[in-house]
Amino acid sequence: MRIIALSLLLLPFTLMAQMSADVVISGSLKGIPDNTELTLRDQDPEVETIAAAKTKDGKFILKAKLPNPNLYYLSYAGSEQKLFLFLEASAVSVSGHKDSLSAAMVTGSATHAAFAEFNKNFSPLFGKASQLSQQLNAGQSDPAGTLKKEYDAVVGEINSKTDAYVQQYSTSAVAPFVILVMSQMAEDAAVMEKRYSMLAPAAKESFYGQMISKSIADARIGALGSDAMEFTQNDESGKPVTLSSFRGKYVLVDFWASWCKPCRMENPNVVDAYAKYKSRNFTVLGVSLDRSKDAWLQAIKEDKLDWTQVSDLKFWNNEVAQLYRIQSIPQNLLIDPAGKIIAKNLRGEDLQVRLAQLLK
Repeated sequence: MRIIALSLLLLPFTLMAQMSADVVISGSLKGIPDNTELTLRDQDPEVETIAAAKTKDGKFILKAKLPNPNLYYLSYAGSEQKLFLFLEASAVSVSGHKDSLSAAMVTGSATHAAFAEFNKNFSPLFGKASQLSQQLNAGQSDPAGTLKKEYDAVVGEINSKTDAYVQQYSTSAVAPFVILVMSQMAEDAAVMEKRYSMLAPAAKESFYGQMISKSIADARIGALGSDAMEFTQNDESGKPVTLSSFRGKYVLVDFWASWCKPCRMENPNVVDAYAKYKSRNFTVLGVSLDRSKDAWLQAIKEDKLDWTQVSDLKFWNNEVAQLYRIQSIPQNLLIDPAGKIIAKNLRGEDLQVRLAQLLK
């Protein structure tokens, strides 16, 4: 089980170079002082301001040449407020009040209209899913499984509505953006590929469409039935450990970190599985995405992780994690004695059930 707190607008997207387009944003914000600077930026903090303009009589005009279409945000000096805009080559009008920038009315862009429809329909569901996931991740008592069932029901509704949205807006560049957002709900390459197949050619060629194409290609790395890719990384004492040294056993390659609370919550399940099956041709190989050796070693001791542990202490740049395209943790791969990947992301009882089937 992978419980997440979904964040719609915190995806680590960096804009690719594409054919540029002219966008003009004409705005009117009540209550905003003259000479207040408004800026247009994308979500990459390394990118400088794309366009800026100052207000006069509550009005402003921003002109920009942008990769199209993509997600940007409008903000003004002295405020933390943001208005997210999904912009294309068009003339856009923004009207509202300075104290509620995020609620401003945006017209003139079919792409932004599709984005606004997405926010309207999905934001309440995201909020509910996030609240339930926080309760579950905090260890709130749920003996009857009521919270988990409610969470699963919300996720099911989100997935159903996502399929309907992608089908309805298959020609819009917002549809591939939505597919990527929803990939946070479950890292299921088959679901992503199915939704990607619904897109019109132009949407597939858009910025987010290209990202999906790359994600699908990356997902095929470490796919079920494929040979596990060899790697070598040092253990706690600095001794190099190779994956192939475990050939002949079932091995669970477990990606985790001391700072990852869901990982630490899952560790007791892995400890139980290891204790039960270590004498039946099964072991665990932990790959830590830590950056502090002391924190890593302390977590191993506290959680009683008595199997082989490796790390290069490079955080998200851990070379094994990079090799297997690991972008979130906890994650794991179950590898058979011949070195083939036979299962992924086995959690809680699922791990015990699979091992019981294999190691009778």
